[in-house]
Amino acid sequence: MMRSCLSLSAIAILLLGAAPILAQGNGPLNLVPPVGPASQAIARQAPASEKASIDQGTAIAKANAYFNSNLTMIADFVQLSADGRRTDGKLYVQRPGRLRFEYARPATLEIIADGTSVAVRDRKLATQDVYFIGQTPLKFLLKEKIDLAKDTQILDMKADDKSVAIFVEDKATFGGTSRIRLVFDTANFSLRQWTVTDPQGYETLVSLSNINLTQKPDMSLFKINYERFN
Repeated sequence: MMRSCLSLSAIAILLLGAAPILAQGNGPLNLVPPVGPASQAIARQAPASEKASIDQGTAIAKANAYFNSNLTMIADFVQLSADGRRTDGKLYVQRPGRLRFEYARPATLEIIADGTSVAVRDRKLATQDVYFIGQTPLKFLLKEKIDLAKDTQILDMKADDKSVAIFVEDKATFGGTSRIRLVFDTANFSLRQWTVTDPQGYETLVSLSNINLTQKPDMSLFKINYERFN
C-alpha cells in the first residue's frame, strides 16, 4: 500500500530512528562516539579546537565531490537516542535511489529504498508501510548527481581541525521543513555522521564506521516485496 502522507511515528522511523535525541545546539563539531547514551556523549564533548582553514564554498565542493565519486557504500551505523538507548545496524547504499538500513537484533526494523519508494518493515509485527521516496529529508543524498547548493538551502558551515559540519535545509519534506547536519572528517572529507531535525523539532543522530566504498552491495538487498506483508 502506497502512503501519500506520513504519521509522526513513521516520520521518526524514516529519519532513521524511532526515538528523538536531545538537541545539540551549535557546540563543538567533534564526532559523537558510538558508545554510551547520547546525552552523556554530547555532554562529554571537548572544547572546540582551533578552526580549520576552509571556507563554506570549498567545504560544499568537497562534500559534493565525495558523494559524486562514491556511488556505493556499506557501513556499520550506530543510532543514539536521548533516553540512552543505542541501536546498531548495517547500512547499504547504491545510488541512485537505493538504500537499506538493517537494524541488528533485538530491533526488528528494516528500511528499504528501491529507487522509487521507501518501505518500513517490522519483522516482529510482520507489517510493511510504503512511502514515496520524495517525502524523506535524505532523498537528495540518493540522487545520481548531488549538488548540495542546488538540492538544498545551505544554512551554515562550521569547522575545526577534526571535522567539518554543513547545515542544510529541505523545505520539500512532508509536514514542513527538515534540517540536516552533515559531518565530515577533515582528513579525507568522508561522511561520518548526520543529524536530522524533523518539522516537529525531533532530532535523530546516526554515526558511521567501518565504511567500505569499493564493495558493491547485493542488489537484492534493495528489493521491496510488495506482496509479502499485507
